[in-house]
Amino acid sequence: MILLVGLGNPGKGYADNRHNYGFMAVDEIIRRHSFSADKIRFQGLVSEGRLGTEKVLTLKPTTYMNESGRAVGEASRFYKIPPEDIIVLHDELDLPMGKIRVKTGGGHGGNNGIRSIAAHIGADFQRIRMGIGHPGEKSKVSGHVLKDFSKADRETADRIIDSVSRHIAMMVDGDAAGFMNKIALDTAPPKKKPAPKPEGN
Repeated sequence: MILLVGLGNPGKGYADNRHNYGFMAVDEIIRRHSFSADKIRFQGLVSEGRLGTEKVLTLKPTTYMNESGRAVGEASRFYKIPPEDIIVLHDELDLPMGKIRVKTGGGHGGNNGIRSIAAHIGADFQRIRMGIGHPGEKSKVSGHVLKDFSKADRETADRIIDSVSRHIAMMVDGDAAGFMNKIALDTAPPKKKPAPKPEGN
């Protein structure tokens, strides 16, 4: 079984925040792939389904971001899911808006949800890092992540979420490179048509 975790904060007041990017992506995966209705378990909201060849459990912790590891730790222990079979989708300050990267292990990059998960299960889980850009100053980070996307940024986020949800089975089946290639193709800016050559006199 693969555990697919979306990070965010519970409650309507946070629903459209940049920090809830992970929740948004998991919600679209659940919808697109007809997963079961959410159930309250493991200090979170849990849904089940299949992606590719794998049975998948989605988890959205309801503990608030900085305690996300409690929910992930409970679910992983109950189902005996090792860190390498856990994929966490989250907002990433160190990537520009519209960029996405995949990595396994490493530091938390200032994301308190990632920090908490690493404290509970170790750092060797997979991450889908979805860029939200950095406000430029450390003092502005909290306000930045806890604000809603601007209209333009939300349109970009929706394109990323759509692409992630369509190709997530590749990631679940272990083809991270193929997953990233599909995302890159989906989100590449349209090529400009060359200007017509002036006709000779």
